Amino acid sequence: MSGIALSSARLLLIISGGVSAYKSLELIRRLRERGARVRVIMTAAAKQFIAPLSAAALSGDRVYDDLFSLTDEAEMGHIEMSRAADLIVVAPATADLLARMAHGLANDLASTTLLATDKVALVAPAMNVRMWVHPATRRNVAILRAQGVLFCGPDDGEMACGEFGPGRMAEPLAIVAAIEAALAQPTLLNLPIAVGENASAGEAAPLAGRHVIVTAGPTREPIDPVRYIGNRSSGLQGYAIGQAAREAGARVTLVSGPVALAAPSGVELLRVEAAQDMLSAVTRALPAEIFIGAAAVADWRVEQVDQKKIKKNAAGPPVLKLVENPDIVSTLAHMSSGRPRLVVGFAAETENLVENARQKLLRKGCDFIVANSVAAGTTTFGGASNTVQIVTRDGVEPWPQMSKLDVARRLVRLLAQSLDNHI
Repeated sequence: MSGIALSSARLLLIISGGVSAYKSLELIRRLRERGARVRVIMTAAAKQFIAPLSAAALSGDRVYDDLFSLTDEAEMGHIEMSRAADLIVVAPATADLLARMAHGLANDLASTTLLATDKVALVAPAMNVRMWVHPATRRNVAILRAQGVLFCGPDDGEMACGEFGPGRMAEPLAIVAAIEAALAQPTLLNLPIAVGENASAGEAAPLAGRHVIVTAGPTREPIDPVRYIGNRSSGLQGYAIGQAAREAGARVTLVSGPVALAAPSGVELLRVEAAQDMLSAVTRALPAEIFIGAAAVADWRVEQVDQKKIKKNAAGPPVLKLVENPDIVSTLAHMSSGRPRLVVGFAAETENLVENARQKLLRKGCDFIVANSVAAGTTTFGGASNTVQIVTRDGVEPWPQMSKLDVARRLVRLLAQSLDNHI
């Protein structure tokens, strides 16, 4: 089953009250210029910050705000709007609205629509840093993640109140990217079934009680404050594996490089930048039964990072001395104690795919290698599908092309069976 293109998507945008509501107008403009249809609900507090007329002009539709509208509610408008959309987006999502979502309150059009929907919501939180880190908000966020709500942000930065820290609403283009990522994975677009219910009747979730650590996305190795060494990894395959492992009942820690993807429901997300940061996050997350290194970790980093931007001058381009980064998969596979029972690496190759994957398996000491081609003309990086070969010491198993989520689910089933067989 393919995803939904943003150019044909029907989006319901809920704007709640906060200083960052002005960014929602830019979000509407960016979505509309990409072809998406946008309907807007505004809370009473949102109207204190931006005018409904502005949102209506940008969306090309009226703004909805009244739960007790005689015309709208005669047709059960909160039901119709909540289910006609392909995705519901809440931006900004205030602490108050997150709390009402978490506890199923329905005292205005926005909260009633969210409670009546059969679609997953993607929220972009925005609030004071103290509100974001408050235990009550953290509990509400955990509840919402477990219910399948997707999160984009918040970002770190200076607040309108003058404080600095996490709580800034994500930028409109980052939210657009998160929307596109959610639409590309059709299994994310409907409210999830309970963990383990995707198994056959009476069958236990195959990874129930297990801890799985997954790395995803690229790393960025800084050159100076504005430049870095990176790669084209989108993180889609690693995030799909995190989702599939959670569906199978595992406790999942997803250690992610910089990507514009929302965390899968119920997964603990740790965001990092460089390879050394990723290794530190992974080792802190141990112990685990399974480690899956899907991230495209940079092989090298600059030995000496400039603290100021390198300027062009008559001497020509700078000479960068590179040093080797730690090999995360190999480090975990060769642990003398506390090694995960299964260590899975990925091989992205432009040539000699199987042979290079075999050599990597032996050199790194892992149990499985998931090999995929990234040669010119392939769409592995950034694409919605993947064609992989599973390499073990016993041989090679080629899999047909399938969606990245289907690859992830099949891989998780294979690993669960391997654990059961004491491999």
